[in-house]
Amino acid sequence: MTDFDAIVIGAGNAGLSAAAGMQRKGLRTLLLERHNIPGGCGTSFVRGDFEFEVALHQLSGLGTEADPFVLRDTFRDLGVLDKVEFVEEGEVYRFCVPGEVDITLPADIPGLIHMLSKQFPQEADAIARFVQLCGTLCQEYYGVFPRVKRAGDPGALRKKCPNLVRYGVRSSQDVLDEFFSDPRLKATLGAYWPYLGLPLDELPFVELGPMFFLYAHYKPYHIRGGSQAMSNALLQSFLEAGGEVQFNTAAAKIHTDQGRVTGVTTEHGTRFNAASVVSNASSIHTFNELLDVETLEPQVRETFHHSRVGVSGFIVYLGLDVSPEKLGITAASNFICSDLDDRAVFDTANNLDDPAGCLLTCYNYDDPTFAPEGKSVIGLMCAQYGKVWEDIPQEAYFDTKYEFAQRLIRLAERVYPGIQAHIEEVEVATPLTVMRYLNTPGGAIYGFDQNALETPVFRQRLKGPEGLYLAGAWTGPGGFQPTYMSGHAAANTVVRHHRTNLAAE
Repeated sequence: MTDFDAIVIGAGNAGLSAAAGMQRKGLRTLLLERHNIPGGCGTSFVRGDFEFEVALHQLSGLGTEADPFVLRDTFRDLGVLDKVEFVEEGEVYRFCVPGEVDITLPADIPGLIHMLSKQFPQEADAIARFVQLCGTLCQEYYGVFPRVKRAGDPGALRKKCPNLVRYGVRSSQDVLDEFFSDPRLKATLGAYWPYLGLPLDELPFVELGPMFFLYAHYKPYHIRGGSQAMSNALLQSFLEAGGEVQFNTAAAKIHTDQGRVTGVTTEHGTRFNAASVVSNASSIHTFNELLDVETLEPQVRETFHHSRVGVSGFIVYLGLDVSPEKLGITAASNFICSDLDDRAVFDTANNLDDPAGCLLTCYNYDDPTFAPEGKSVIGLMCAQYGKVWEDIPQEAYFDTKYEFAQRLIRLAERVYPGIQAHIEEVEVATPLTVMRYLNTPGGAIYGFDQNALETPVFRQRLKGPEGLYLAGAWTGPGGFQPTYMSGHAAANTVVRHHRTNLAAE
């Protein structure tokens, strides 16, 4: 047996951030990862001449050097800000429903307001007020609310976060309806809902509004070399600080004694002792499979009972023998829908009917190094629940996934015709692929559905044994920025508790 101060289970975004954060602040930390590389969703793979991103997200919350935001400080504290190169995108996204609306929003608040006001002149005043609300809500959500919540004073919450109180847990659809009348404008401003996994009538505005402002004001970014470059940088920072990592080594059991964490046993039978364990695995797997306790706390059982496992994704990775310019690409991120009604688009996640919406990403639109010269790397993604694919007979699985991929390509070709004719490499991932790779229930990519009960306003830390901490999408919103910050926050909590315990001794 070997003693550590802390053990991290899983080298996804949050696990890597937690490990680097703790080790750099003096805690002897062991990182366990069941795969042979770090990153989880923050990884890439190669097919032919192309390197594909596993996940399809922009990076938010970084800000510029002159106008930084929370993620820049997080990366600096983790020792990776100077280890990677960030590529700023010029556009927030292009939103297109053929025959209804086609608009590309610049990553600039004045330019964005001007463009939207020009397209929807009758809503100009409301557009300016809405964007201002998103900015104010963003500042309250990230800058004020965490401190107010820790204080536990409802009066202070109402005084210091009035917009969060008024708008935060209302549905995004409700807030959009309050500000606007044109369904095309509402659909355009609500286009980011796939990044959060719920349609607008279920998605709390506290998630959508700040996200929209983060991208529009603090700019969207990609990482040169892909998210794998950030995963590698976090691992390097961890190892440089003296951390230890074991790949191809899954955690099999988290041990406890008298309500306290005592260590972890791996799938290979090796026992490591530690007073703190940070799990980057799903909370369902952590509490139901890894913990050695027979009975869960009532609060944990209740949370699992009322929380819904969120959506997974169906992803088509395409290497094309044509440049983005020749294909007509006008933005790195493109939301393409066949219907203005996001609920109708979302409902196709529950079946194998023709997909009604997709996210098309082309990283080398802003970063030519992301693909061979004269070629393109395209990602197509639509939301799908895992149950849809679990019910497909094994003998029909291969044909079904490629036939569904063809339908997704046809949807994308309504905006960018000619994709099919230029395919050089193709790979397809279904929710079952995601499930096997991430080991999450239903292949969920955002954790639980991010409804009002899952917002920070109501969310509570799951009650487990002392010394157990969770980090990642299952403790809050999914996506790149939230999971990096979740791991960093978990690290700071563990370090604080460790120092408190040392002082008490």
